[in-house]
Amino acid sequence: MKKTVQMAAVVAVVGLAAAACGSKPVTNTSTGSTNAATFKACMVTDTGGLDDHSFNSAAWQGMNEAKTEGAGKISIADAQSTTENDYATNIAGFVSGGCGLIVTVGYSMDTATTTSATAHASQNYAIVDNGSTGKNVKGLQFNTAQGAFLGGYVAAGMTKTGKVATFGGQNLPSVTVYMDGFWEGVQYYNQQHNTKVQVLGWNQTTQQGTFDPTNSFTDENGGQQIAETFESQGADIVFPVAGGTGGGALAAAQASHGALKAIWVDTDGCQSYAQYCDVMLGTVTKGIAAAVSSTVEDAANGTYSSSSYIGTLANNGTAWVPGTQLGSTIPAALNAELATIKTGIENGTIPITSKNQPTS
Repeated sequence: MKKTVQMAAVVAVVGLAAAACGSKPVTNTSTGSTNAATFKACMVTDTGGLDDHSFNSAAWQGMNEAKTEGAGKISIADAQSTTENDYATNIAGFVSGGCGLIVTVGYSMDTATTTSATAHASQNYAIVDNGSTGKNVKGLQFNTAQGAFLGGYVAAGMTKTGKVATFGGQNLPSVTVYMDGFWEGVQYYNQQHNTKVQVLGWNQTTQQGTFDPTNSFTDENGGQQIAETFESQGADIVFPVAGGTGGGALAAAQASHGALKAIWVDTDGCQSYAQYCDVMLGTVTKGIAAAVSSTVEDAANGTYSSSSYIGTLANNGTAWVPGTQLGSTIPAALNAELATIKTGIENGTIPITSKNQPTS
């Protein structure tokens, strides 16, 4: 059954059995009965791995949702990439492994995916955080600048110090589009309330800011150090766009005993990082799971299309989700403003100018 793409935020933790697709040192797993299933969908993670509490986890959740909806028709498998050198090898393993659809996850997988797709014109692919390329690669993109605009507005409305901060795991458009939206949301709050809230870690005008020094989405120690530096500079809210690296910022916020709070990304942080829910004002979500699930189901049903999907506030491809604990501290008046702003973004009366927004 084809589902309407909608925001899904719960990251499933799935018990997996070993499969033979791919090669060492990559761990490959599959679920479902491959003997009974008539369609096999395969996913290659980037270096963040399945348990990144972020985009890889969300994509794998989408794969599992498609398997469930397939009611025995769909089997799934994954290959986890330890380094970027594993991308091409893992994709090649799935091409030879009889996968009806290969889903690759992350902006950095564009070259490996496009190269494989060019060489194997009859193989269908989907890629998260990239546009469609050719007739056999479907791009799944998300205009998270829209959701992050709301997150930035909340941060500006909730700060006590007049300073908020953001940083990325790596300087990629799929990362900086979040940071742009956050920055613009703060500026809009300043305009509406005649305030001067500062954003540390990013300047949309210059496209300069703070990123993990190792360009990693798994460097929790690095993320914690960055967040602690922001706190020492006066920031009391941090917005990490860094996958597992961002988990270090959540640890720093928890260790601050209330001095530093956080806003999470991609998946509802109070579910994917429940141990840190007490420091999260909310999450700017990205509807990866629903987009992946729908794409797999389409492919299994013979209706695969390489037309690019772009998630927005209007189609629930991105959203602001208040934290289940700290969300209640957001004043009703601020929530009312958010509702009005969301409508304005959706109908175009509040424009977002980020050059990192996906367009096709």
